[in-house]
Amino acid sequence: MASTDTLRIGTLGAAAITPKALITPAATAARAEVVAVAARDRARAEAFATKHDLPRVHGSYAELIADPDVDAVYNPLPNSLHAEWTIAALEAGKHVLCEKPFTANTDEAREVAAVAERTGLVVMEAFHYRYHPLMRRAVEVARSGELGELRHVEAWMQAPLYKRADIRYELDLAGGATMDLGAYTTHQVRTLLAEEPTVTSAVAKERSPGVDRWMRAELAFPSGAVGRTTVSLYGGVPLRIGFHLVGSKGVLKVVNPTLPSIYSRFTVKVGGTRRHESFPRTPTYSYQLDAFVAAVLDEAPLPTPPSDSIANMKVIDDIYTAAGLHPRGT
Repeated sequence: MASTDTLRIGTLGAAAITPKALITPAATAARAEVVAVAARDRARAEAFATKHDLPRVHGSYAELIADPDVDAVYNPLPNSLHAEWTIAALEAGKHVLCEKPFTANTDEAREVAAVAERTGLVVMEAFHYRYHPLMRRAVEVARSGELGELRHVEAWMQAPLYKRADIRYELDLAGGATMDLGAYTTHQVRTLLAEEPTVTSAVAKERSPGVDRWMRAELAFPSGAVGRTTVSLYGGVPLRIGFHLVGSKGVLKVVNPTLPSIYSRFTVKVGGTRRHESFPRTPTYSYQLDAFVAAVLDEAPLPTPPSDSIANMKVIDDIYTAAGLHPRGT
């Protein structure tokens, strides 16, 4: 439990995602406050703290996780550092909100989960989309039987990233399209069917040796349903994000489930009837932070516990293996 009725959060690094994922939602959250930032470059941490009005700056990650006035840590570091610093934070008695992907590979995910279980602390993978009412409703439709027997699920996320030096193209930092965008698509198909798939085949296009810029994977589920995921960081396809779920009676199709506060389209077609549903424009990150705070302060359950993160990383590892590439960090 946190030491106060407000969860005091420190952020590791000054990552570009941090203002959107943490600083902005915390500004309006009733029970969360960002109190510290750490960076290996102290000047960068100081500039970040000044810009976002944070009271404390630490010159190293170790200093931040040792701070007695920090209850929880946000970990947006490069993928290859997620396990190391999440474990360090847990061992220091801090709860952790860790950016996706949870770790570099399945073995690391299991290590993190074991430490979380031993310490009794909350560790949550930052699948912000999962906490938005749109995705909760998609799960309700999938489970309701309205679509009949679920037979096919497909998720795609294609977002051009042409910057050659971006860390998402660095093999040593556990980069690749499947680690970045594929974490979402893998999670979406697993969540919609509530089953763990087998990867039957995968094809990659590489940005550099071992680093995928495009990946397509074919999946088989225990129920007999089949699935496909397609992700792309570099190619001729413009921004395209969505999923569809096909059943014996109908189809659910969602455009932009990842950032529905910007734009989304939720369509259910059963028989000859088609309907559209709308949802709040509140950012997904606000729902995510609220869920994290509730898990820590109220012991509320999470739909994305460490066991879910392990399962997601296993599918990602299996996609890389099927495509003839090594899972990250192996």
